[in-house]
Amino acid sequence: MVRVLVTVLLGTAVVGVVAGILPGISADNGWAVLTAAILVGLLGAAVRPALVRVLSAIGWPGVVLGWLVAQSLLVYVALWLTPGVHVDGFWPAFWASWIGAVLMSIGLWVITAGQPGVATRHLLRVNRHFRRSVPPTDTPGVLFIQIDGLSAPLARWAIHAGNLPTLGRWLSTGSHTLTEWHAQLPATTPASQAGLLHGASDQVPAFRWYEKTTGRLVVTNQPADSALVESRCSDGRGLLAEGGVSVSNVFSGDAPTSLLTMSTVAKQSGPARYLSAYLLDPFGLTRSLVLTVGEIVKELHQARRQRVRQVIPRMRRDWRYVLLRGATNVLLRHLNLAVLAEQMMRGAPVVFCDFVDYDEIAHHAGPARPESLAALEGIDGVLATLEEVALAAPRPYHLVVLSDHGQSQGATFEQRYGVRLDELIRRLTAAGGVAVPEENEQKGRAKVLRAGLSRDTPRYDEVPGRPAAEEIVVAAGGNLALVYFARVPGRVPLEEIEERYPALLAGLTGHPGIGWVMVRSRADGPIVLGRAGRRRLADDHVEGLDPLLGFGPRAADDLRRHDGLANTGDLLINSLFDPVSQEVAAFEELIGCHGGMGGAQSRPMLIHPRTLTVPAELTGADAVHRVLVGWLEQVGCRKSADLIREG
Repeated sequence: MVRVLVTVLLGTAVVGVVAGILPGISADNGWAVLTAAILVGLLGAAVRPALVRVLSAIGWPGVVLGWLVAQSLLVYVALWLTPGVHVDGFWPAFWASWIGAVLMSIGLWVITAGQPGVATRHLLRVNRHFRRSVPPTDTPGVLFIQIDGLSAPLARWAIHAGNLPTLGRWLSTGSHTLTEWHAQLPATTPASQAGLLHGASDQVPAFRWYEKTTGRLVVTNQPADSALVESRCSDGRGLLAEGGVSVSNVFSGDAPTSLLTMSTVAKQSGPARYLSAYLLDPFGLTRSLVLTVGEIVKELHQARRQRVRQVIPRMRRDWRYVLLRGATNVLLRHLNLAVLAEQMMRGAPVVFCDFVDYDEIAHHAGPARPESLAALEGIDGVLATLEEVALAAPRPYHLVVLSDHGQSQGATFEQRYGVRLDELIRRLTAAGGVAVPEENEQKGRAKVLRAGLSRDTPRYDEVPGRPAAEEIVVAAGGNLALVYFARVPGRVPLEEIEERYPALLAGLTGHPGIGWVMVRSRADGPIVLGRAGRRRLADDHVEGLDPLLGFGPRAADDLRRHDGLANTGDLLINSLFDPVSQEVAAFEELIGCHGGMGGAQSRPMLIHPRTLTVPAELTGADAVHRVLVGWLEQVGCRKSADLIREG
């Protein structure tokens, strides 16, 4: 009752302000304003559910049109029906609806700021019909929340520092425990999700790679390429195969319901009901837009603060990132939360959702910087809301929080040395294998295609046509780069590379920004080359100084595995790693990065109920997948493979 009274009073104030400032709308007295506010609310509550169904059936044109004018029409009808209120046509009502929604959103934010449970009550109210229609069950469900890019060491530190109070409470009360696992090379979201959701991380050698057989550059955050990769990963028995829901992931995990998922987005012919409802909710969407503007203003302030304080390392955070941060840290987070709440109230047995906002901010600001930690706090607040929603759901839920990789920090390769990796390779592969002055490089040099090496240059997926005309393709992700000699089929051996480009390998390993280079030899198999030594991976024989020294005890095993992956590079190049500062040097223009070796990027975490146990050691996303599948079988929301074979 109090909530209704507050909403009515705030709506009355908003209608009064709008009538006072907009030409074409006027009211005779305060009672007319109050009546108009009540009519606007009643009409919206009565008509909007039917509008969502009708406009969703029409498709995207209907939803977009509804988003633009539906609330305006409701406001126009309400004002027209209210005695004592005068409106001169539709357009004053159109502007009144948008200005009123913004003012209402700001007012509700001010009134409810700091009050616990506000978001939960809104979500339960929106999904109240499911509470009546979905039969309850005692069989638990599992909700998997992926915090993209959060390393186990940083998670522990943030919990101790009080940045993650919800997770801290779970751990301190003993309901959950934190387990660290090892992300095999490459430590990147597509590879880890291919493992977590499908148990097939070996299908993804990097964030982006080149396929010699087709002349295709593959990038896994593009719908067509992610769908292609999933077709190679899927056996129909992914983590979410039995009634599961995939939300905001790269791959679907074979979920029957796949929402905001990259690999399945092309299969959706029109807007889903949840998205239509979100867009057509004037206050929900407008509130998100208002907070998005606030996030953009905050980003501008925080970027300026880094410059004024001369924080190092840092990067230029241009307008594209400013908009992206607002979209991921507010709009997408709110939409994900709305979808998760609906699926839980529907009683979905298992849901997997990836929250990418921390990872995106950490890329540009640094993984432990204040703005990145603030994003973590926001996700922790989402967990608190989901915990409350779970109490009202038709089935009990186990909440599991995990990450796909961590992040490592450092000034970029180009910031340190004034040259991009593709430019260095171009100079080292110039005619005769001898570096020549830059003005003469065009004559006789190998043509090099860069893929993702700079945010200011076209990514491989933006380069028109097939890159088969290029002699060398350099595909970078974080501080790992895969180099392909595109015109030579198969893996090009060390001996042939040295014959074609005599200065290349020595030039790379001698560069201070390169940690090691892996190449396959005809005689000795995969070899890791460093500045002062080499390591033969077949028998771990080391000549000179071990190039993998400082990269951790699993480095050699990770490289042996990667050497056997389809479409791995002819050369695998990892940047420097300083074990003292824990810094790497990304080949992309990113301050926080992942994909290669060095630092916390290969140390993700798994926070799970104590009743769901894990082995003593978890190496690789495929191993985590097997654990997660076992949990689903244990709680009873998935049949075991043995039962399926018997059936």
